[in-house]
Amino acid sequence: MNQTLHQQLQSVIEQSLRESHIPGAAVAIRRNGESFFEMGVGYQDLNHNQPLVTDASFYIYSVTKSLLAIASLDLVGKGILNLDDSIQSHLPDFSLDPSITLRHILSHTSGIPDYGEMSAYSDAVKATPTIPWSEETFLKIITQGLHFQPGTGWQYSNIGYLVLKCLLERITGQSMQQLLSQVIFTPLSLQRTFVPKTLGDVTVLTPGYTAFFSGAELQNMTSLYHPGWVSHGVVISTAPELAKMIEALFFNKIISSAFTEQMLCPAYVVGKHPLFEKPAYGLGLMIDLASPYGRVAGHGGGGPGYSVAALHFPNLAGSRITIAASTNQDQNDYSFVLVFKLVEILKKFLEPQH
Repeated sequence: MNQTLHQQLQSVIEQSLRESHIPGAAVAIRRNGESFFEMGVGYQDLNHNQPLVTDASFYIYSVTKSLLAIASLDLVGKGILNLDDSIQSHLPDFSLDPSITLRHILSHTSGIPDYGEMSAYSDAVKATPTIPWSEETFLKIITQGLHFQPGTGWQYSNIGYLVLKCLLERITGQSMQQLLSQVIFTPLSLQRTFVPKTLGDVTVLTPGYTAFFSGAELQNMTSLYHPGWVSHGVVISTAPELAKMIEALFFNKIISSAFTEQMLCPAYVVGKHPLFEKPAYGLGLMIDLASPYGRVAGHGGGGPGYSVAALHFPNLAGSRITIAASTNQDQNDYSFVLVFKLVEILKKFLEPQH
């Protein structure tokens, strides 16, 4: 890589971290199927003593939804599931509207309510961060009734993806870890990406800082926040391995191009987003339908301790670019902001000089 470009990318990350008062970030950029830039920038501790390493492990939070969607489309490709299957037909013991389909769940158009804005949820996380709600407790939220008739609106629903996880495990007889390993982790030879189940599983995490539990003071949440508080399960990964997974989707290395296109088909145009020209949601993917770089897609994730984003740019100055950024402090949409700052630098350097 051009040394000047490398320095520019590093400088932009360092400046952004300083301005946002975030200790560190791990960033991975892939270009045309190859690793292009990987770097840990800043620190893993608040005192700025310990550098953050490139392959630091983070919860990827809701980017996990894209991986569950990939596993779902893999089963559709094998004829085991159909996008227009009634979920209730596969989960007869669940209290679901029979008109809710797999497509509705994947695209957040099912009308199933969520816990994101529920004070009972955030209060419970703060009260017993090491002891999550049971799956049954999360699923009781479904009994509150639908927010709209399936297919007629859009609302982000973690509970919808919990239903999806239950469906995938029921259909395959495999755990989420086994299924994602089979479809994604093993084929891509990922060494540091997995689904944790207990606090004992998450000791590999780089420290992640949040004021969520104290209300003011930043604290490391890694030994405090149980992964079970993410109802649909959560993946731990590194920036380089996350970039590799998202790129593999768009290079048709995991599922066929026909199913990638299904994921990229906008089920609903969402409204406004500060960084997307025309934001939409497909099947497990956030999409910008009016980006100057083509149909940009990927996902973001955020929760106690971390902000994560992974996006694919199909035509950035003639290159296919995938960027993953993970930071060790939670700040809404911060990693998206960082990714787009890097895009501007790349665009300037990669465009042909006349």
